[in-house]
Amino acid sequence: MTAAGPVERPGADLVVTGATEVLTVPPEGGLGVVPGGAVAISSGRVVAVGTLETLAAMADLAGARVIEIDGGVVAPGYVDAHTHIVFGGSRVAEYAARAARDAGALARLREAGEAGIPATVAATRTAPSDELVGSAGSRLAEMIEHGTTTVESKSGYGLTTAAEIALLEVNRALAARFPVRVVSTFLGAHDVPTGSSRAAYVSLVVGEMIPEVASRGLADFCDVYCDSGYFDAHDARRILEAGVLAGLRAKIHLDAYSHTGAAAVAADVGAVSADHLNELTEADAKTLAVAGVVGVGLPGLDFAVGHDRPVDLAALRAAGMEVALATDMCPACWMTSMTLVVQLACRRYGLPIDVAIRAATRGGALALGLGDEIGSLAPGYAADLQAWDLPDHRHLAYRLGSNPVVLVVRGGEVVVDRRPHHVA
Repeated sequence: MTAAGPVERPGADLVVTGATEVLTVPPEGGLGVVPGGAVAISSGRVVAVGTLETLAAMADLAGARVIEIDGGVVAPGYVDAHTHIVFGGSRVAEYAARAARDAGALARLREAGEAGIPATVAATRTAPSDELVGSAGSRLAEMIEHGTTTVESKSGYGLTTAAEIALLEVNRALAARFPVRVVSTFLGAHDVPTGSSRAAYVSLVVGEMIPEVASRGLADFCDVYCDSGYFDAHDARRILEAGVLAGLRAKIHLDAYSHTGAAAVAADVGAVSADHLNELTEADAKTLAVAGVVGVGLPGLDFAVGHDRPVDLAALRAAGMEVALATDMCPACWMTSMTLVVQLACRRYGLPIDVAIRAATRGGALALGLGDEIGSLAPGYAADLQAWDLPDHRHLAYRLGSNPVVLVVRGGEVVVDRRPHHVA
């Protein structure tokens, strides 16, 4: 019998060390806190997590660049699973009227077409593509500075075939220009455009938009805004089934302001996520849980619009749903910080801190169908991570309004480095 030779260890090209805690957020649950941990990376992938002694046994560290974070917390990069970052103009006048609870001013803005989705559609259609790339890119750069390494970006402010295609092309440009993963979602069914009937527009979405988007490979998902005044359960089924048939996985804006009964549709079409969920019933939550649909909560949007029925994240979890958190960065909710979302989820929605962090990382990955690729720090996963200048992870929710991010690594490349006393 021949003795087995030594096991060859992969060579690391980057080691992040000096952490008080490394949060691995493993698939099986919890945060996976590794005290005094470090992370070894090779060719954009995590190859080892643990103490330095553990890393040395699992990987060849000779020649690796070493980054010391001097006692902070290392975690997976945030996965922001619901945004509308590509749009023209702003709706600051509408926000000011909402903040002042000025119903008269809000009504006048609506009557003038200067509030809601129609206002943004008008501003977006007239904006040149390079302007949209620039404005969305500015927001995206802020998100990266706040620890986000994956962003889902929806269309939905064009509402014509050409305009929706143009918005999805902006997503492609953003992915090429910024060190972040951009997951593109087609949301032609965001609203019914002025001058069209709902039935005629649904037929356009199904018969023309979806085939064109799919043929160009511009989106990973097809989404629909299912709510009172927008699209009903029948529309949602027709649109999402057409998307699935064209190779686009399903997502759904569900029950933000009314109960539509479309949870069964989401389950039937195999939706990866259902988002908003403010008016979701317990029975519907259980239906979604059984179907494996991830529930994406949007505490920032509820806060920004003063929603009178904030999403009950605890009830979703009690029903057995996997929960994710997202910013819903859009003209009605100008929010780029996932840390702020975590803070809102903890203090206003009752999520334990560890659950909120998991929802903002692995939960988001699952809501994008990427649970085997991102959202955790484990061998084989993408080397997407962030470091916080905090004594331990509980301070993330405790230090309200702060941005504790001092390091962001995306695909093994350092894209943000604000470590104290660091000299570039």
